[in-house]
Amino acid sequence: MNSKYKRVAVAMSGGVDSCVAAALLVEEGYEVIGLWMHLSGEGHPERYLSFRDALRSAKILKIPLYAIDLRRLFQEEIINYFLREYLAGRTPNPCALCNPKIKFGALMERAWELGAELFATGHYARVKWDCRAGRFLLLRGIDRAKDQSYFLWGLSQRQLSRCIFPNGELSKEEVGGMAKKMGFPLTERGESQQICFIPEGDYREFLRTRLKKRLPPRGEIVDKNGRPLGRHKGIFSFTIGQRRGIGIPSRRPYYVLRIDPAANQVVVGAREDLFARRLVAKGMNWISIPPPQEKIRAMGKIRYRHSGSPCTVTPSAGDEVAVEFDEPQEAITPGQALVLYQDEVLLGGGWIKEVNNGEG
Repeated sequence: MNSKYKRVAVAMSGGVDSCVAAALLVEEGYEVIGLWMHLSGEGHPERYLSFRDALRSAKILKIPLYAIDLRRLFQEEIINYFLREYLAGRTPNPCALCNPKIKFGALMERAWELGAELFATGHYARVKWDCRAGRFLLLRGIDRAKDQSYFLWGLSQRQLSRCIFPNGELSKEEVGGMAKKMGFPLTERGESQQICFIPEGDYREFLRTRLKKRLPPRGEIVDKNGRPLGRHKGIFSFTIGQRRGIGIPSRRPYYVLRIDPAANQVVVGAREDLFARRLVAKGMNWISIPPPQEKIRAMGKIRYRHSGSPCTVTPSAGDEVAVEFDEPQEAITPGQALVLYQDEVLLGGGWIKEVNNGEG
């Protein structure tokens, strides 16, 4: 951490990780201010448990906490994207978009308006200046089981240059122990797999409520050869790799292989049909290296909990890349993020556009 900077703004969700990040910066001697994002819902922030927890932690640390109203922007940039992706038969990753657009975008800009010189979050990731390359590198967190760099692939060099991730050098156990010792509310929001704007966890009901008449009608469930097997109640109810809730009786379980919004069909098959080696990703953002001009080798992650697998990355037209994994990968899902690493360094990432299940 660079002590020549004085004021640091910390994005505080009220959860353990962000509160400990703020505490570590206070201990380092920074002047710390907390920022809580009001992203959805009605009424005063005091109505929300996350705000009350953040406020309680801020009082323990004796730092100010500002509630920043970003509801309109969040609706336009994140919730509307979420709805569009499901209508298009893709499975969205709102966190990966929210970070560059909202948390490290609009919230970071508000931090500068409040006089901050640096911006911090509770992410388990690291930033390092590379003198030779003249660039900031985004690195995995020390705790590989908790590493959250995957969600930060969309950041720019400008954003990264003024970021601090105090938890990046710590394990989750160390952070939890510090939180308990300091008396912070032990709400594990960061551990939840739920989407923050769908706290109940039922994304299908959220889509039904928000989209109503825009929801696509019922359609066919077919096998990979196009043979009808049954009917579905809407393609938005399915994601690649899904096994439960398909509703087709069979001796062997069916898995969702593909979603075809044009035909309003859900294509199902055996688990072995889920595996593929090739994909195309679009919207690539190369954060730690300049855009490559020729093939490179990397470890590719196709979802957050994917351990990563060796692959060859070939630059294509515009901001696209073609990726071929050494071994077939299960349930590569359009709409999710492809993130590329070399050792500890996150090279860049993009959105999975299409998958080639053929081996030819």
